Amino acid sequence: MRNKIIFGLALIGALAGLIFAYIYGIERKPQPPLFKPVASPYPSSIYANGIIESDQAGSSNINVYPEVPGVITKVAVAEGQSVAAGASLIMLDDTVPKSTAEQAHSQAQAALSLLNELKAQPRKETLDIAKSQVDLAAANVKLARDQFEKRRASYEIDAKSISKDVLDNAKDALNQAEAALDVAQKQYNLTKAGAWAYDIENQQKQYDALQQAYQGALAVLGKYVIKARTDGVVMSVNATPGSYVSGVGSYDAYTQANLPVMVMSRNQDYLAVRCYVDEILVSRLPDAAHIRAEMSLQGTDVKIPLEFVRIQPYISPKLELSNQRQEKVDLRVLPVIFRFSKKNHTAIYPGQLVDVYIGNK
Repeated sequence: MRNKIIFGLALIGALAGLIFAYIYGIERKPQPPLFKPVASPYPSSIYANGIIESDQAGSSNINVYPEVPGVITKVAVAEGQSVAAGASLIMLDDTVPKSTAEQAHSQAQAALSLLNELKAQPRKETLDIAKSQVDLAAANVKLARDQFEKRRASYEIDAKSISKDVLDNAKDALNQAEAALDVAQKQYNLTKAGAWAYDIENQQKQYDALQQAYQGALAVLGKYVIKARTDGVVMSVNATPGSYVSGVGSYDAYTQANLPVMVMSRNQDYLAVRCYVDEILVSRLPDAAHIRAEMSLQGTDVKIPLEFVRIQPYISPKLELSNQRQEKVDLRVLPVIFRFSKKNHTAIYPGQLVDVYIGNK
C-alpha cells in the first residue's frame, strides 16, 4: 500500500513537471513599444540633452525678484496669464515706506510755503507799518526842530531869557529825533526791498533737497509693487499672500532653496531650446552656417526641426545641465541655442527636457 502511494505521488509530480515545462516553454511575442526609440535623423550627428526655455535675447526665462524685502499682501496675476509691460504682479506691505513718503512730502511742502513767503515779500501790511513808523519819526523831528528853533530864537534875543542847558537839551532832542527818523527810513527801505536773495537761494535749495528726498521715498515706495518689465506670460508663481520675500526670492520648504517669486517668459509664439554638448564633442560641431538640428520630446514620437540661433561661447560645468550640487564628475558642456515655432505644438512648455540631435547641412 505504501509503495502505491509513493508511486502515485511520483506520477503526479512528473505530470505536473511536464505541464509546467510546456507552459513556460510557450514562446511569447514581445509587446510593441508605446513609442519608437529615439534615433538620429542624420547619417552623422551629435546627441545632446536640451531644455525648453522662452525665446528672448538671453534665451532664458525672466526670473522676477523683489528689490525690497517684505510681506506679500496680494498676487495680482495667475499662472499662464499674459501681462503687458508695467502691469502689477505682486504687492508687498508698504505701510512703513508709505508713511515715510508722506512725511517727506509734508516737509517739502512746508519748505515750499516758506520759499513762497520769502518771494512774496514785502507784505503790504508790514510795509504799511514801516511807512507809518517813518511818518511818526518825521513828525517827531518836526516837533523837536520847532522846539529847538523857538528856544534858540529866544536865546539869541535875550541870553538870559532861557538857560543854556534848555537850549542844549532841545538840540539833543532834535538830534535824537533825526536819528530815529534815519533808522525808521532804513527799516522802511529794508522792508520794501523784500527778502534777501541769499535767504531765497538757501530756502530754494532746502526745498529742492526735501523734494528730492520725497521723490526718493516715492521711488522706494514704488518698489513695493513688483511690475512686469516687459510683455510676457506668467509661467510660475512661487509666493502667496502672507509669505515673506526678499532680494533672494522666496524660500521653498520642499526644495529647501530660494526660488524667484515669479518666472515669466516673453510671448510664446516661439520657444527656445538650450542644449548642452559635451566638451569632447565640441570639435565635431558643424560651422554655424551649416548646423541643423531636430528635437525629440521624451516619451513621445514627436520630432520637431529646430532653427539654429547661436552658440553661447562659454563652456560651463555639467552642474548647469543637471543642477545636482553633489555631482563630482568634472564634465563640462557647451550651450547651443535653437528655437522653434509653437504654432502647432501647444503641449510643449518651458522647463521640459528634450533630446536633440545636431547634424550638418
